Amino acid sequence: MEKILNYINGELVEPTSGNYLDNYNPSNGQVYSLVPDSEESDINNAVLAAKEAFNSWSKTPKQERANILMKLADTIEKYSSELIKAESKDNGKPENLAAHVDIPRAPANIRFFAGAILHDSSQMHEMDGVAINYTLRQPVGVAACISPWNLPLYLLTWKIAPALASGNTVVAKPSEITPMTAFMLSKICIEAGLPKGILNIVHGLGSKIGDPLTTHIDTPIISFTGGTVTGKHIARVTAPMFKKVSLELGGKNPNIIFADADFDKAVSTAARAAFTNQGQICLCGSRLFIQEEIYKKFKIALIEKTKKLKVGDPKEISSNLGAIVSKEHMNKILSKIEEAKKLGGKILIGGKRVILDGELKDGYYIEPTIIEGLSSDCDINQTEIFGPVVSLIPFKTEAEVIDMANSTKYGLSASIFTENISKGHRVAANIDSGVVWINTWLLRDLRIPFGGMKQSGVGREGGFKSLDFFTEPKNICVKI
Repeated sequence: MEKILNYINGELVEPTSGNYLDNYNPSNGQVYSLVPDSEESDINNAVLAAKEAFNSWSKTPKQERANILMKLADTIEKYSSELIKAESKDNGKPENLAAHVDIPRAPANIRFFAGAILHDSSQMHEMDGVAINYTLRQPVGVAACISPWNLPLYLLTWKIAPALASGNTVVAKPSEITPMTAFMLSKICIEAGLPKGILNIVHGLGSKIGDPLTTHIDTPIISFTGGTVTGKHIARVTAPMFKKVSLELGGKNPNIIFADADFDKAVSTAARAAFTNQGQICLCGSRLFIQEEIYKKFKIALIEKTKKLKVGDPKEISSNLGAIVSKEHMNKILSKIEEAKKLGGKILIGGKRVILDGELKDGYYIEPTIIEGLSSDCDINQTEIFGPVVSLIPFKTEAEVIDMANSTKYGLSASIFTENISKGHRVAANIDSGVVWINTWLLRDLRIPFGGMKQSGVGREGGFKSLDFFTEPKNICVKI
C-alpha cells in the first residue's frame, strides 16, 4: 500500500512520528493508501525550511521566479492524465469532471500569477514639488496555505501560486481526506527543479497540525479555504498575533429564477449548480428560488432533468455524479435529508443512498435530491449541507426574494436568471454576496476579486487582490 510522504526542504520525508492514517477511496469504501499523521515537529521543520529559503527566494528577480513557476506548470501538465485519475480516485468525483475543471486549473493558476507579477506596477504620489512618494509591495515571509478536499489540487495551486510568485515561501496543508494529488505535486516539484524550501507540504489532521501551523511565530500570513467553524477558530487564535488572514468559508447560495428567464437555460444551469461535484462546491446553488408564475412548470422540468443524471462509477464517462468524499460526510448529508422530512419537507426526487453493484457496493453514493415545502428560514435552508441537495422555494416579488436570499449568515455567491437586464443589475446590487452571476453560474475570470461577505469569509483573493494579500505595501517618501 502506497505511503504518502511529506515534502519538506525539497525532499520527500516520513512524518517524525512514523505514524500514518488510512486514506479511503470513496468509490468503493476501501483503504488504498496511507497519509502521514504529522505532528507539531513536522510543521516546525517545514516552517524552518521555508524561513531559510525566504532569504533567497524573496530576492530572486521576478522574471526568474516567473520562469521557475512556468516550468512547474509545464511539468504539472505533463502528468495531467495521471493527476486526473488520482483526483477522481481520491475525491470520488467523476474523472470527466476532474479532466475538464480540476486538473486544467492547476497549471492555469500557476501561469496566471507567474505572468501577473511581470505586469504589476507601483503607485507614485507627487507633493507639489516638495517630495515624491512611491509605494513598494514586498513579500511577507512564510505563508501558511490550508486547502480543502472538494477541489484538492485546483485550490491548493490557487493559494501557492500567488504566494510563491510574490516572493513568499509556503508551508501548505492539504486536506487529510484528499492528499494524493498534493503528494504527486511534491514529486512534480522535485522533477521541475523547484528551489528547495520555497514550497513545503505537510499532511495530517487539521486538529493536530492546524494550530501549530497557523499560530507559529514564523507564519505571518494565512490563507484558508474550508468550513466556517474552522475559519472562526483560526480567526480567534491568530487575532492576538496580528497576522494577515484570508478566509474563504462556507456558503448557502441562492439561485433566483424570475418568470421572464430563459426557461431552458435556467433549468439546465439550476441542475448543474445544484449537483456538480456531488454538490460539494462552495459556490453550488443549494437554495433555488422560483417565481410563482413558473414554479410548477419549472419544478417538473427540473425533476425530469435530474432523473437523467447518472450516479455511478467515477471512471465511466456517462457518470454525472460520483461518490461523496467520505463515509462521514455521506452520513451527514443523509441525516440532513431526514431532518428535512421531519420539518415537513417533501422529497420530490432522490433522498437516498445509492448502492452500486460489484466492487463499488461499499462506495459513498447519494441520489441527487430535490426538496420542497420548507420555509426559507428553516435550518435546512439556513445551514450548509454541501451535498447533492437543493431546496425549492417559491416567491412572488423582487423585494421578497431579495429578503429571503439575504436571510442566511452566509454571503458567498448568488445566481440570477432574468431576461430583463435592468432587473438583473438591480437585484445583483442588493444581494449580499461576494460573487453574483447573471444568467450563468461558475463562470470564473482569474482576474476578479473572489471571496464572501458575512460568515462566508474575510478578505479577497484572485488577480492582483491575491498579489496584494501576499505582499505588504511600503511607502517611501523622498524630499526634493
